[in-house]
Amino acid sequence: MKRKLAALFAGVFLAGALSIPAMAEDDYTIAVNLKTLSSEYWQNVKSGIDKAAEELGLTIDVQGAAAETEIAEQVQQLETMLAANPDAIIIAPLDGDAVIGAIESSGYTGKVIFCDTNCDYENKVSFVGTSNEDAAYSGGVYGAKINGDDTKALIIYGQEGDNTSNLRKSGYEKALKEAGLEPVAEMSGQNTTDGATKTMEDMLNAYPDGINLVLCHNDDTAIGALNAIQAAGAEGISIIGFDGNQSAIELIDAGDITATIAQQPALMGYESVMTAVAALKGEEVEENVSVDTVIIDAENCKDYLAE
Repeated sequence: MKRKLAALFAGVFLAGALSIPAMAEDDYTIAVNLKTLSSEYWQNVKSGIDKAAEELGLTIDVQGAAAETEIAEQVQQLETMLAANPDAIIIAPLDGDAVIGAIESSGYTGKVIFCDTNCDYENKVSFVGTSNEDAAYSGGVYGAKINGDDTKALIIYGQEGDNTSNLRKSGYEKALKEAGLEPVAEMSGQNTTDGATKTMEDMLNAYPDGINLVLCHNDDTAIGALNAIQAAGAEGISIIGFDGNQSAIELIDAGDITATIAQQPALMGYESVMTAVAALKGEEVEENVSVDTVIIDAENCKDYLAE
């Protein structure tokens, strides 16, 4: 079964999304391990988790690796969290196989919910997050319309082998293919601003007149691409980000970035906790709780920022 949450502006939560009382009946122990806490996006996810915890009267331990490249650190954190045997654990996996290995080797039998990035763990309760492929597809369609048949697109994807990165890259590729286009190149930006800056620098050198659209894994990647483009003095290159971070939307408002595919990370975090509590109470929960995205560009960025 799949439940879909409509798009809402950032910071606005869906009232009555699940049939949970205002306060939890039991003092459940819930642990959360996110990909990192060192970015605007993941801090927004945490804000939703904190909001749910406050509403339910729970204390929730939220941890994350130092960066989205630190797979071993996440596994170590998970091993420690699982050893404490919480009633439920919410995980945003950096590497699916590594996370599954940590869960299985621990012998953990509690409720497992995946947030933001799904994982092929047989005993998971639910996945709460964006349909990354569909969302990227919508951004790719938007981007391909800017230059039409003259589109020369570069895809800067995330960490090599990351499931979210693979899905977003696939969505971009699908949109370009349907428009009769092939990407000029597809390169990893390592999920970081600095990594994307280096990748964009390399691509501008390799294709000095051959790129007019950059489809990015996330907003940090988009900002990295922008840094390289501005440093090179290149013009006529549209940049599409992904996440809907305030920093990127402000750059859209300034005319530096073209658009971003806005997720609802706070709502995602909030719903992950609500789904975990519903499962702990023995209620039926959806296997997939899909949180909608919306494209933010110059036409609606001011309204989005105001919200």
